[in-house]
Amino acid sequence: MIRVLLVHDSYLLRSALAALIQAEPEFDVASAAWRDARSRARSLQPHVCVVDTDCPGSDKAARKGELGKLMAEAPAAESGPESGLLVLANAGRPGQLRRAHKARALGYIDKNAPPQRLLDGIRHVAKQERFIDDSLGYGFLKAAEIPLTERELGVLSLAADGASIAEIARTLHLSNGTIRNYLAAITRKTGARNRVDAIRISRCEGWV
Repeated sequence: MIRVLLVHDSYLLRSALAALIQAEPEFDVASAAWRDARSRARSLQPHVCVVDTDCPGSDKAARKGELGKLMAEAPAAESGPESGLLVLANAGRPGQLRRAHKARALGYIDKNAPPQRLLDGIRHVAKQERFIDDSLGYGFLKAAEIPLTERELGVLSLAADGASIAEIARTLHLSNGTIRNYLAAITRKTGARNRVDAIRISRCEGWV
């Protein structure tokens, strides 16, 4: 029996996906919102964690490194294989693919793919095999071309959440002037008119 943990903040979509997966006799499915995901992972010890990266809760969690923390909480039972991460992704938002790759995801399913692709992906990831939709290839190429450094992405993520320059500086233990320099570099590299425009562009690309 393959234990699956489905993480999604929308109860309606979470329930629908859980029902789809549970219809297969070899799957035992549990689901959780992000606020409960890590505790559910500890108790369930899933073989596969399925996460939709293209929804507000998951996207924000991914930006804060929660994908990696979730997997750290989800070791499969000692007698079984390690837990694997499978993400539902949007090819048009390469930043999400980059964060999932950084979290060592094994499976990548295009959200526009047929439902059978999700089931096949779970089976492969449960065996610690990579499974990537061909349609996401261009998204991975775009992910490799993100012009911002990890530090710049961190600064921009905090700015996108509404933090002021002073708040960003305190959070990152940097000076206000350094944060202004980072924001100026971000605006230049993204081709934006100003900080707000840089946030808009970066959100559209899934960088933050």
